[in-house]
Amino acid sequence: MRRFAAVIAVASLALGVPAVHAAMDHGKHGHGSAAHEEVVDGVKVTFNVMSMAEHMKAMKMEMPKGMKETHHIAVEFKDAKTGKAITKGDVKVKVQGPDKSEQTRDLMAMEGHFGADFDFSKKGKYGVMSKFKLKDDKVRSAKFWYTVK
Repeated sequence: MRRFAAVIAVASLALGVPAVHAAMDHGKHGHGSAAHEEVVDGVKVTFNVMSMAEHMKAMKMEMPKGMKETHHIAVEFKDAKTGKAITKGDVKVKVQGPDKSEQTRDLMAMEGHFGADFDFSKKGKYGVMSKFKLKDDKVRSAKFWYTVK
């Protein structure tokens, strides 16, 4: 019976963290300095990479026990001419680790940005590749290297 209760508790936490994460108002917390910025076909793309400890502190939350993801990637899109935020679209990020392992996530639309959590636990260079389709239905991409020391 205790084992069953433990399984239910772990499952509840695993399912509850993404729901709480999705409900958070990330826009008011800021996401540190940009890891990469570029303009792609009229859209300014800004990637912010921060440790989960920094991210959870900014949201005034404690780090969930057993969380394997170590970093949060937040991506903001703005019209390059007007500076107006673009908050609707589909965003996918693939991260290739220093050991050639890959992680792919669909980023969730949050307050003013899209975000997801990744495991950057190994030291070295991570390739971050993104494809995104915004309100004009045009598929764009951006990529950069991020180093964990």
